[in-house]
Amino acid sequence: MPIAKPPAGLPPLLRALWLDARGDWDGAHGVAQDVEDRDGAWVHAYLHRKEGDPSNAAYWYGQAGRPVCTKALADEWADIVKSLLADKR
Repeated sequence: MPIAKPPAGLPPLLRALWLDARGDWDGAHGVAQDVEDRDGAWVHAYLHRKEGDPSNAAYWYGQAGRPVCTKALADEWADIVKSLLADKR
């Protein structure tokens, strides 16, 4: 049976990516837009790129201090997760 809720204690941006991986773009976006730092901007950029809104994504990549990503979405998702987990060490 699939997990219906994110694991307890999951930090907001990892929760956003968890929601995104389960097809809840709106839920993921709602979480990401409330995190006002560079990591939040990166997740926000990724979500708008996935949505198919390149100009909005470009704005958020700029806010994150990152170039616009051209990798496959799944690869960028994994990069973000790895980065967020590394920051928690």
